[in-house]
Amino acid sequence: MARINKFQVVPYLPEKLKPLSRIAMNLWWVWNFEAIELFRRLDVDLWRECGHNPVRLLGAVSQAQLDEAAESESFLAHMEKVDSELSRHLEIKSWFEENFDSLGHNSIAYFSAEFGIHECLPIYSGGLGVLAGDHLKSSSELGVPLCGVGLLYRFGYFHQYLNMDGWQQERFPEVDFYNSPLTSVVNENGENVVVAVDFPGRDVFAKVWLVKIGRIKLYLLDTNIDLNSAEDRTITDGLYGGDIEMRIKQEMLLGIGGVRALKALGEDISVFHMNEGHAAFLSIERIREIMKSNSISFREAFEFVTSTNVFTTHTPVPAGNDRFDPTMVTGYFSHIFGEMGLSAEEFLALGREDPADRKETFCMTVLALKTAAGCNGVSKLHGHVSRNMWKNIWKGIPEHEVPIGHITNGIQTLSWTSDEMMRLFNRYLGPRWIESPADTGIWARIDSIPDFELWRCRERSRERLVSFARKKLKEQLLARGATVKEAERSSSVLDPDALTIGFARRFATYKRANLLFRDLARLDAILNDRDMPVQIIFAGKAHPRDNMGKELIRQVIHLCGDDRFRNRVVFLEDYDINIARYMVQGVDIWLNNPIRPKEASGTSGMKVIPNGGLNISVLDGWWDEAYEPDMGWAIGKGEVYDDHNYQDEVESLSVYNLLENDVKPLFYSRRGDGLPCDWLNRMRASMRKLIPVFNTNRMVKSYVEDYYMTALSNHGTFSANRHELARDVCSWKKKTAAVWEKVSVREISSDLQKEAVVGSKVKVRAIVRPGDLSPEDLLVELYFGSVNGFDTIVDGVAVPMMYAGTDGRGNYEYEGSMLCLQSGQFAFTVRVLPHRDGLSRKYDPDFSVNWA
Repeated sequence: MARINKFQVVPYLPEKLKPLSRIAMNLWWVWNFEAIELFRRLDVDLWRECGHNPVRLLGAVSQAQLDEAAESESFLAHMEKVDSELSRHLEIKSWFEENFDSLGHNSIAYFSAEFGIHECLPIYSGGLGVLAGDHLKSSSELGVPLCGVGLLYRFGYFHQYLNMDGWQQERFPEVDFYNSPLTSVVNENGENVVVAVDFPGRDVFAKVWLVKIGRIKLYLLDTNIDLNSAEDRTITDGLYGGDIEMRIKQEMLLGIGGVRALKALGEDISVFHMNEGHAAFLSIERIREIMKSNSISFREAFEFVTSTNVFTTHTPVPAGNDRFDPTMVTGYFSHIFGEMGLSAEEFLALGREDPADRKETFCMTVLALKTAAGCNGVSKLHGHVSRNMWKNIWKGIPEHEVPIGHITNGIQTLSWTSDEMMRLFNRYLGPRWIESPADTGIWARIDSIPDFELWRCRERSRERLVSFARKKLKEQLLARGATVKEAERSSSVLDPDALTIGFARRFATYKRANLLFRDLARLDAILNDRDMPVQIIFAGKAHPRDNMGKELIRQVIHLCGDDRFRNRVVFLEDYDINIARYMVQGVDIWLNNPIRPKEASGTSGMKVIPNGGLNISVLDGWWDEAYEPDMGWAIGKGEVYDDHNYQDEVESLSVYNLLENDVKPLFYSRRGDGLPCDWLNRMRASMRKLIPVFNTNRMVKSYVEDYYMTALSNHGTFSANRHELARDVCSWKKKTAAVWEKVSVREISSDLQKEAVVGSKVKVRAIVRPGDLSPEDLLVELYFGSVNGFDTIVDGVAVPMMYAGTDGRGNYEYEGSMLCLQSGQFAFTVRVLPHRDGLSRKYDPDFSVNWA
């Protein structure tokens, strides 16, 4: 083929409409319904055809329509209002500036393999990406000095379509970057910024793109450039595509390339947040770079990097934690760990729970946990599950003390709330709910919304969902090869007045999309009740290699074709943010029935709440801590059975019983004016109690206060005087490790008689053999709590003991006391941990805890 010269064509906007381009290129418009309405005004049909992409819209709308808009006083006034709102958002003094102004110049980098910001930028697959997108949106609202780092996928995530048998097929249409809200990042010479990542025997190059999300910058790396070989150009082809070797390539690009891109762009980053283990190689690059730039050892650099890293784990399912064969890791990193002064086994130990096990695979989650001082799960229950999953990394620590906390996920409320409901909130709550979604006082005003207006808003949203589903279903049937007559039947499916249940998520087996199908006769009676009908709308994708997930979709499609369910059950193909928006805004009930405790958080159920939807869910993820009987329904009581078939049977019966005995009667019980008073009360309770808690503004504030500020402080402390503290800590750890086996608790005594009275204080004394360490090197703790049937202390509490001198034989004496607050069987013991001022974390994977 002849050599071609590329150039870009941009839309011509009349001078009066220039602000449209500025608005279109900042994804702030995603959560501003006035901005969305502005683009819809240009051409509502074209807006839909363009996939709600304003950049593409501006390039496709006719010049006549643009000229007409430029002469419309109404349109110009609307545009000026939106443009002013954008300026206000970018310039107003933020929550972060008001609370942490002195640290505002220090920046945080948020790394994620996917970002679900809007359907016009399809670089997400599901909940992880949508959560990452909402994290950036709320960071913009709060003014957190944060930037995002990810990959720009040429084909995004796959598009789904089904064959006549209901078997999932995949399409991979190319994303048009030049008609998307993206810009190439250029240097002062106007040249594209490109970074190189050293792969075995070659460099792989990545171009850097920029997405603006309010105040936030999101940098995305793209390898589909001429500098790369044909093979390497495909690294950023697809999200979670290819084999395990493609996965390690993508994760090297994300972690190593992402760090280098930030440096090339001059971003002054102090804290690095790894959103799931995909980005964990950033720790390797940071260590290597700091070793080189500051002439310090691996261990010294490791201490600094660990103190300034934050890691969020998102999945309790083993398959969700990437593992690589050791030979693959050494093949891709031999040139890197050699440069760092490590042997292959020393490097592999960073990703192994047991560093001495040479057969263990290299796990990205383990690497992230070992190289981050701040680690968390994404719900209270998930924090507990994660501590149990990864407890072997920390030797001798009781499970509940494993240093993995939790920050429960949330949603960015504005992105998911319907226009009608937002207008209702503005009218009765006042405009402050937009900027302060976590203010419980504001949401207490939900009770002031009249029953009629709240219910009419719900009805309009349901009607819109039914209309959308009918249109979508007709398109699906025609594409599948159905006759026109068959496709026309879609116009009569679903009932805009019927109780509507939504089930939409990734079709993985543990999420149990077919739980309701165990008794089809009973399901028939529930759905086709003449007086109290029910309908279900399904949506979701299975991973292209997950045949069991695809089989679940096929079962749903076959159910949809059954004459009993044809008008009551619908499956919407190609689930994306747009379909999700219609569903969470329109359904009355969101159904969630995973196998507990495999759902880490499950944010989809949160999205129905500001729209007046209610949840029926297993007590898993966020619902385990949110559920109260007056605002939704729980499937079971948190039981977990070894027999999964029995668990399915029990919990399917629970769902049937809830629908028959509670949900349907509550929904269809109407007053004389036709309003479901008791249902509305439950809606209000759900909105009042849950909206201010389960939102990403609250979540991001928690990350700032609980993790980011600590890491920012560590950055200053550990980097001062050319990383003097990191050097000192490294030297101290080396000295301490050499004698740690000699440290032991020799004796324990107390003034305890046979029994203690509630409220009494018991004094305990301990003799500790120090192993050539000083009292300043040791943390001696009194550990006590209730005892189970196996003579094990359960959920013990640790209290520091005070140094009280020596015993004349070279041992140290310590004293402490415990307060007996309740009756029962209790026990105590003493333990010793290495300790010194300046450590970034109490428990270090390199040291065991020495117990008496």
